[in-house]
Amino acid sequence: MSELHPRPARQRSWLEVRRRQLINAPPPVFRAVFSSVAVAVVLGGLFLAYDLALGSGARLPGGDLRTLAGIAFVVAVTGLGTWITYLVVPQPGRPGVRSGWSAALGLFAALPIAYLALVVLFQVVKPLFAR
Repeated sequence: MSELHPRPARQRSWLEVRRRQLINAPPPVFRAVFSSVAVAVVLGGLFLAYDLALGSGARLPGGDLRTLAGIAFVVAVTGLGTWITYLVVPQPGRPGVRSGWSAALGLFAALPIAYLALVVLFQVVKPLFAR
């Protein structure tokens, strides 16, 4: 290729750009998202089991506390996701050093994941079990 006649860059589609971003995600971001998703999957399974048990007529101590359980789910996913990210993601440029940066990254990853997990649980997964 000569300097005088460079080839123009090929335009990538929106989907191809997003796929490349997903495959080449920076390790701190991947760790933050993965830790929050792992917590949301485990706690979401417990929350869904509780909801299905109450929906099938189970008598549990305290009665129907689904609203409180939903709030506790969001708080737990956010808190645990933030804490785990703080533990596994070092501050950029300072290997081995944990800081508020790591916790903030975890918080900004965990909060939307908690709400997305609720949507997936109750709009996708629960109807599969309710049949």
